[in-house]
Amino acid sequence: MDKGHSIVRSASVIVAATFASRVLGFIRDMVIAKFFGATSLSDAFFVAFRIPNLARDLFAEGAMSAALIPVLSEYRINNGEQETIKLVRIIFVFIFIFVGGLCVTGIIFAPFIVRIIAPGFLLDPFKFQITVTLTRIMFPFLLFVSFAALLMGSLNARKIFFIPTLASAWFNFAIIATILILYRFFKEPVIVAAIGVSVGGVVQFIWQIPVFVKGGYSLKPLFNLRHPALKKMGLLLLPATVGMGVNQLNIFISTMLASYMHVGSIAYLYYAMRLIQFPIGIFGVALSTAVLPTLSDHAAKNDIASIKVDLSFSLKLLFAITVPSMIGLMVLGKPIVHVLFQRGHFDYIATLNTTIALMYYSCGIWAIVGARMLTSAFYSMQDTKTPVKLTASALIINLFFSIMLIEPLGYGGLALANALAATVNFFMLLFYLYRKLHGFDLKGIIISFFKTMSASLVMGICGWVLINQIHWIENGHMLFKGSYLLVIMLLCSLIYFVTAYVFKSHEIKYIAGLIKKRL
Repeated sequence: MDKGHSIVRSASVIVAATFASRVLGFIRDMVIAKFFGATSLSDAFFVAFRIPNLARDLFAEGAMSAALIPVLSEYRINNGEQETIKLVRIIFVFIFIFVGGLCVTGIIFAPFIVRIIAPGFLLDPFKFQITVTLTRIMFPFLLFVSFAALLMGSLNARKIFFIPTLASAWFNFAIIATILILYRFFKEPVIVAAIGVSVGGVVQFIWQIPVFVKGGYSLKPLFNLRHPALKKMGLLLLPATVGMGVNQLNIFISTMLASYMHVGSIAYLYYAMRLIQFPIGIFGVALSTAVLPTLSDHAAKNDIASIKVDLSFSLKLLFAITVPSMIGLMVLGKPIVHVLFQRGHFDYIATLNTTIALMYYSCGIWAIVGARMLTSAFYSMQDTKTPVKLTASALIINLFFSIMLIEPLGYGGLALANALAATVNFFMLLFYLYRKLHGFDLKGIIISFFKTMSASLVMGICGWVLINQIHWIENGHMLFKGSYLLVIMLLCSLIYFVTAYVFKSHEIKYIAGLIKKRL
């Protein structure tokens, strides 16, 4: 089996599980939109949810995977399976002590945290207080999602992807079920959504335990906080944490500025961000997750040539899938928002405003997924410092553009600033990685990108003509509209694949070959 096929096979497994999670995530957002719309309560929930979400990226799924997988891969090669299992038990104790303490601290200082994140809420005492309450309810989520991240990273290091990735689907399911079951029993129903987040964290952890234990791992505590591999992981975790923090700070900059804008601005940005996270999560995260263990194995063996080959292949394939998704969101944005969210308290004005944010956010999708892939390459070589420095520069760029664009474009300017910062970050990462690896197939990546973009634009024009055959204003007829939208999306996908094939896109031919072989 060639290396590319191995990566694609792993990525396809992750895509399947991530797709299920994202679909449930949209259902979750549809439920939240129906009950809370784009109101002050939804603004409060989304701000409160971003606080443990930030901590999750800092200490759990994001940074931990970046530090854990390369260390476990190297440790398994050099010390064997049994010593690796002991190391995982030690890390479990470390997480319990460190992240548990962080949760307690966050619950105590929740009012102070909310003041920093959304200072505009101080103008509305009720909105501020409900945000503090929601934040406190959701903080335990961080501990359990950190445990879940440990299990996920340990399994991913063995190239086991499906069950760990599917854990997020159970997280979304838990939130949906909690809201639907308990909504009527609370004076402030938005509290139920916060309870669902913490319940979801527990479920996400428990779901992975059977396959984790079946693989020989154990959660029996083992105290050895001076273990050299734990120290090495900590040294990698610190800059990775800072890097993830910088990424989240970009979102917080938008949140802070939007908290001073009219009611609903935070919700519009949230729903638009959720939509662009679909292709980012389905394809960008899937491929970067699949390639990290493979690149880590190459790095542990000092096989730089294989890193170059697999990285170039993965970037080309990533752009071939995500660029048409980006164009598709820009062209079909309003119908998608209409079908998914326009019901209950979420009206047509909210659809239009969310679509504006979605248009601007979408411009940066290709850069966001590309940066994730390049960052995975740095992490595989246990270099977490370089991405931090470059991402910190992108933070300054995002702040600059946010201030410049908020006046003419409002909350749309905040979304566009995020896309511009992501683009600059991608090119900086590309430059430094190219220099670190002493070159890779950059010419091939550029040619592949332009073929992909050309085919995507052809698809976009056809999609624009087809989608505007009906109006997307009034509520109702959602089954017909959803079916029509689905047909248009399938037609657009077909148009893209045929056009890219005609343009001799090697990546599309590769995918077509795999499908043909499977059939």
